[in-house]
Amino acid sequence: MMIIRPIREEDHDALWQLAHLTGPGFSSLQPDREMVRKKLEWAVSSFNASTPLEEAYYLFVMEDSVTGDVVGVTGIESAVGLSDSWYNYKVNTHVHASRELDVYNKINTLTLCCDYTDHSELCTLFLAPDSRKSFNGHLLSKCRFMFMAEHPQRFRESIIAEMRGYSEEGQSPFWEALGRHFFSVDFVDADQQVARGKSFIAELMPRYPIYTNMLSEEAQKVIGQTHEDTVPARKLLEGEGFRYTGYIDIFDGGPCLETRVNDIRAVRESFNCRVAIQEDGSSDNTITEDRKWLVASEGVKDFRCTVAQLSFGSNDIANISQELATALKLKEGDLIRISPLFDQERSNRS
Repeated sequence: MMIIRPIREEDHDALWQLAHLTGPGFSSLQPDREMVRKKLEWAVSSFNASTPLEEAYYLFVMEDSVTGDVVGVTGIESAVGLSDSWYNYKVNTHVHASRELDVYNKINTLTLCCDYTDHSELCTLFLAPDSRKSFNGHLLSKCRFMFMAEHPQRFRESIIAEMRGYSEEGQSPFWEALGRHFFSVDFVDADQQVARGKSFIAELMPRYPIYTNMLSEEAQKVIGQTHEDTVPARKLLEGEGFRYTGYIDIFDGGPCLETRVNDIRAVRESFNCRVAIQEDGSSDNTITEDRKWLVASEGVKDFRCTVAQLSFGSNDIANISQELATALKLKEGDLIRISPLFDQERSNRS
């Protein structure tokens, strides 16, 4: 059984190993010892704080309950851009026309902005290649929605998710056509630098709108496009209500998705119920649900989440097995939060 739990200090080596698997363009987790150490310390302090931090970093790991191996990581930042500026390009459309010359052109521009300042952010989602099977990817991404639904006071009303942009063999067409002219370094080097801080961006990037038709054709084609390894993550978020609204990453041109927390499907459909622990997870008077559920405990630093099938008794009591209760550290009568793993209407249509 795969279990999601908050990261702990003793997970340093596992986080370090995962950082070596992420690859170019995955700026939120690089194989940099100082970066890994700071992220771990920030996350542990966020979970342990007696009152919610204004800029908290909730980093969770996916653990195999049988082997104890950590195979994935996923995070949420409560607010971005407060202590370190948060930059994006806004893609706008302008019309250049002349009746006398019978010319009409629609041209896109890129404008540097900080419009997402003080938004919450989904981040640091990575699953080891050997574990990309079953419902692991869905659990790793959607467990964050269960945490936000249970602790809404810790997050902003709106939330974003930056998708990794198109690159191939460490080369980004968008970077080569734009960023390199102002930074004079390779894409991989720039990506590692931004992972440590973004303050240098304001010093070097152009402050005026950039006409995209002056970029190479290859660069224009990848604006708003997603890296092939990140396409499943984007589709999953779009299925939960996230949308691309014209903001992109300033380095690789990847899209930024956004929505309101309360509009996320898994948040909207989640609810609390109490548990009854049974050896076989069922009884004579229960209604068995064939669909999969996200099942999460209530806590912060002792938060747990997994995917399971449930059966329900009277008063919407959820009957769970002793195995599931042990994995989530639940006892008889405890409250849990549950939500369908998938949109039921979409599942019925497919």
